[in-house]
Amino acid sequence: MDPSSSGKMLVTGGGGYFGFKLGRALASQGLSVILLDLHKPTWDTPDGAAFYQCDIRDYSSLYKVCDGVECIFHTASYGMSGPEQVLLITPVFDLTWNDNVLFLLCCVICVLSVCKERGIPKLVYTSTINVVFAGKPIEDGDEDSVPCVSLDMVSTYIVKTLSCRNEVRGMAHGSGVLLRTCVLRPGGIYGPDERRHLHRVNVERRLFSFSFGDPEARMNWVHVDNLVLAHTLAAEALTSKRHCVSGQAYFINDGESVNLFEWLTPLFENLGYSRPLMHLPVSLVYMAEIPLLFTRNEVNRHYLFCFFFKLSCQTFSELWITSLSLFSFCSCWL
Repeated sequence: MDPSSSGKMLVTGGGGYFGFKLGRALASQGLSVILLDLHKPTWDTPDGAAFYQCDIRDYSSLYKVCDGVECIFHTASYGMSGPEQVLLITPVFDLTWNDNVLFLLCCVICVLSVCKERGIPKLVYTSTINVVFAGKPIEDGDEDSVPCVSLDMVSTYIVKTLSCRNEVRGMAHGSGVLLRTCVLRPGGIYGPDERRHLHRVNVERRLFSFSFGDPEARMNWVHVDNLVLAHTLAAEALTSKRHCVSGQAYFINDGESVNLFEWLTPLFENLGYSRPLMHLPVSLVYMAEIPLLFTRNEVNRHYLFCFFFKLSCQTFSELWITSLSLFSFCSCWL
């Protein structure tokens, strides 16, 4: 990014892991940065950045904080992993009446509206690579060969990101407003201090005692520094002279496919454990989750039905992360 820029950079979700890393990197380049989130970041606010606590759906507050903003990085999300997934599971065929499905879409609409009213010229939206997964393996897929799946085949979080992507890209074409946008789709994010995918405490509690799924299955991850760089480069390419990325969507990863359990082996070893040696069939994992669901009063029959509907559309790596999240959420109460 150009440090001579007089405008501010706004990072929604700036209290989260990636949003904070992005904001800190922008501030280190001499830019004025606003970190916006519902929750305060765990880390100290870096020099050159200011934290503003508010709900993105609060239009008046968002409009106020966007005064003088030149570019918005919309990284805020909810329901991506952890117990949030369980609490947000709902039938995707009931989109009309499901407020949870519309949560992130409302956030994006507010952001887009503020961009129009404030005349903010650039918006970079952080989506997810999951918008192209329909339960089948994808090999050597790229932006041209792998389209987004239909809304009736995906989980709640993916429905929301798909809707947001369409809204963002639609705004970039033919709206009459000088707003240039692009969508970045990262895979699993890792790096120092990351606590969402790499639950060290779960390893220590021996919750990583087994593996399941196709041993040959591979997936893409992205280091947080590479993802930060992708966002800064995208913002630079959204200028009036370099707007080639406007309205485009890009997959972001480290360029290397890895097996999930092989990739996690260094984590096991550094914590003094060996990698999972027991391999379970997926059907057994499904069966093992049934009593866990019934032990929690918070998970009623509605969530149980939707949980199986949701998992039927996931890849093995996503199934593992979701299962671990649910198991961790439920086992702490047993």
